[in-house]
Amino acid sequence: MEKVWLKNYPQKVAHTVDINEYANLGELLDEAVRNHGDRPAVTNLGVTLTYKELEQKATNFAAYLQNTLGLSKGDKLALMMPNLLQYPIALFGALKAGLAVVNVNPLYTPRELAHQLNDSGAKSIIILANFSDTLEEALDKVELDNIVVTQVGDVCSQPKRFIVNFVVKYFKRMVPSVNLPDVTSFVDAMNKGAASTFTPVEVSHQDTAFLQYTGGTTGVAKGAVLSHKNMVANVLQTYAWMGPFLEEGKEIIITALPLYHIFSLCVNCLLFTKAAGHNIYITNPRDMKDFCKHLRTYKFTTITGVNTLFNGLLNQESFRQLDFSKLKLAVGGGMAVQKSVAEEWQKLTKTPLLEGYGLTETSPVVSMNPLDSEAYNGTIGLPIPSTDVQIRDEEGNELSFDEPGELWVKGPQVMEQYLGRLKETDEVLKDGWLATGDMATIDNDGFLRIVDRKKDMILVSGFNVYPNEIEDIVALHPGVLEVAAIGEPDDIKGEVVKVVVVKKDSDLTEEDLIKHCREHLTGYKIPKVVEFREELPKSNVGKILRKELRK
Repeated sequence: MEKVWLKNYPQKVAHTVDINEYANLGELLDEAVRNHGDRPAVTNLGVTLTYKELEQKATNFAAYLQNTLGLSKGDKLALMMPNLLQYPIALFGALKAGLAVVNVNPLYTPRELAHQLNDSGAKSIIILANFSDTLEEALDKVELDNIVVTQVGDVCSQPKRFIVNFVVKYFKRMVPSVNLPDVTSFVDAMNKGAASTFTPVEVSHQDTAFLQYTGGTTGVAKGAVLSHKNMVANVLQTYAWMGPFLEEGKEIIITALPLYHIFSLCVNCLLFTKAAGHNIYITNPRDMKDFCKHLRTYKFTTITGVNTLFNGLLNQESFRQLDFSKLKLAVGGGMAVQKSVAEEWQKLTKTPLLEGYGLTETSPVVSMNPLDSEAYNGTIGLPIPSTDVQIRDEEGNELSFDEPGELWVKGPQVMEQYLGRLKETDEVLKDGWLATGDMATIDNDGFLRIVDRKKDMILVSGFNVYPNEIEDIVALHPGVLEVAAIGEPDDIKGEVVKVVVVKKDSDLTEEDLIKHCREHLTGYKIPKVVEFREELPKSNVGKILRKELRK
C-alpha cells in the first residue's frame, strides 16, 4: 500500500528524521544548557531549576553513581518515585553515567516490585520514602547492593526542606516506619557527588537507555529494551511533528502523567527538553483542587494526559474558571479519547484535544493527529515521520483501505527486544516489523483508527492490565475453582477489571475476593466487578473463551 498518509502531513512537517542528530539522550540536555541554560527547566513544590542547574545536579548525581556506588556503563538503576524534581536529576544522571534506567511504578505491591527488580537485574534503587515499606517487604526476594531513599522535599533549600519533609512524615503520616539496611539519603548522595569528579562515559545508539516494563498476554510484565537509538528517534520524530508549532525556550507544559510511564517520559520529559520547555510537575494529580491551583499559577501552553484526566479537570469548577488564552496544544494518549470529553474540552478551552497512539514497544509514539487539526476526529492520526504502518490479516497479508486487521509498525523507534524473552520477542518482531496486537483500519487519507484489541489487554485509565496476571492471583484463593478476567466498560476509566468466577467454596463472597486481590495487586488492577457463574465458556480443547464472556 502506498504511503497515502504523506499527502496529509502538515506542510511544516518533514517526512523523515535524521536519528544521527544525537548520539544519546544526554545530548538533549547538553544542547538545552548551551542554548537556554538560564531558562527554567522544571518546577515542583515551588522550586524551579534552570537547565544549567538541572544539568549540574545531574552531573553530581552521576559522579555519585560512579565514585561512591561504583556503578559502570550498562548497570541497571531502578527509579521508584512520582513526579518530583529528584526524578530528572536521577534520570539524566543515570543516562550520563551510561546506566540503563528501570522505571518502577511506586504503587506496585511487593510481589510486583520483586519481579521487576529480579527480571531487570537492577541491583540499585532510588525510592521515595513514602513507598519504602513496599521495598522492605520485597527485600527477602531480591538482591540489592544500593538503596537511596529520598523524601518529598529533598531538592528544596533549607529551611523549606526540613518543613516539607517534617509535615509529610509527621503531620500527614505518609512515610512509614521501616528498617532498611545500609540506606543512603538522596541529600547525602548529592553532597558526595558534588565533592567528587564525574568521568564522562561514551554512550552510543546501541546502548540501552531504558528497561521499560509492560504487561504480557503470557502473564508477568516483560522488560522492553529501549536503546538510546530508539528513544532519540522517537524524540526527533515527535519533535518533527510538534516542533513547528512550538517556540523553543518559551513553552510551559503541564506534566501530570507520571514520568515512569513511557508517554510522559518521552513527550513531557525528553521532547520538551529538546524544546527547552518549562515543565511543571504535578506530584498528585488525583487531588484535583490542588492540581487546579497549580494550573492557575502558570500560563501553560501545553498539556498532555489520558482521557480520565481531561474528564476529571472538566468536572472541576475551578478548572473551568482558568484563563486558557495561552493554551495551544492538548494531547491525549495512553487510552482512547472519548468524543464527549474532546468536544467539551474544545468548547471550554477553544483548543482541540488531539489524540495520538503508541506502545511501550515503540518508545512510544506511532501516530498523532496533525496539530493544525480543527477538531477531534475519532482517529489516532497519521504515522509520524520515518514510520511505516500496515494493516495485516491473520496470515500476514497486507489489507486495503478500511479493512480491519492487525496494526504492524516499522521504524527506528521499535524496541530491540523483550529482555531475556526470545520466544515472546520472536512472536511480535518480524523482519523489523512490530505486530502491535491492536486491530485497526486505515482510510484513504491515511488516518488510522483503532477498532478493537487482538490481545485480551484491559486498559484502565491508560495503564495496561493483562488478564493472565489477574487470573493467576484470583486463582490463588482456595475458594476459587475457575476464573476469567475481562474488561468492563467504564465511563470514567475507560475500562475496569471484571472477573467471572466459578466457586470451589460455596461460601466465597465478592468481598473475600477483593480483599485477597488487594494483598497482591496494584490498585488499578484490582477487580471492580465480580460475577459468579456455574461454569465458564470453553473451546473444544478446554481453553476459557474470554471473548464469549465479553459478549
